[in-house]
Amino acid sequence: MTDPLVLQQLAPDGVLRAAINFGNPVLAQRGPGGKPQGVSVALAKALAEELGVELQLITFEAAGKVFAALAEDAWRVAFLAIEPVREREIAFSAPYVAIKGTYLVAAASPFTHVAQLDGPGRRIAVGQGAAYDLYLSRTLQHAELVRAPTSAAAVDWFSEQGLDAAAGVRDFLQTLVCEQWRLVQDDFMTIRQAMAVPVAHAGAAAFVRSFVERQKENGLVKRGLVASGQSAELQAT
Repeated sequence: MTDPLVLQQLAPDGVLRAAINFGNPVLAQRGPGGKPQGVSVALAKALAEELGVELQLITFEAAGKVFAALAEDAWRVAFLAIEPVREREIAFSAPYVAIKGTYLVAAASPFTHVAQLDGPGRRIAVGQGAAYDLYLSRTLQHAELVRAPTSAAAVDWFSEQGLDAAAGVRDFLQTLVCEQWRLVQDDFMTIRQAMAVPVAHAGAAAFVRSFVERQKENGLVKRGLVASGQSAELQAT
């Protein structure tokens, strides 16, 4: 039997409201008819089933929008990267997926490594509020971040405005490589994706931490990744 406090915190009125972020295509994608699918959806469904409640998927186009919706109590569980600035308001599980953040550059660009892009006059497109936006905001010393509404829009801005690079998830950016574009050779961060609960709901947070560990152990995370066309090797240890 699930603790009544956990049920009340995660699924008031018998409905689990789960935020699904389409901004990270490793975690969530639009399936037939636009229906959400991906490893985060698989985890949300498994959690609702374990709790014995209905599931309502609330979709967003960017992680920053998911975080902003927390103030409106729009969701009770979400799937976000672990970031210090978010931990003031969100309690995170251990990561279930670990992905790399890197740069997409023009094929003719002189840049081959991430460090070369942190120079005066360099302009890098990034999705506003994404984990890599938060990380680069803390760590870049000289380059300017140009914040697009979403991670997908950041790639468009990089191309349309002739910026030096677009920051993003390596696995997604790799799909864009062509005669025009390539990736730099290294990564600027490892993005640790976790389940997130509002920090005020301590009982629910403890339950979700245990839930994530069980889903990693029983293979659900790997199955969810593979079923959505991702590599099982992305599961965090």
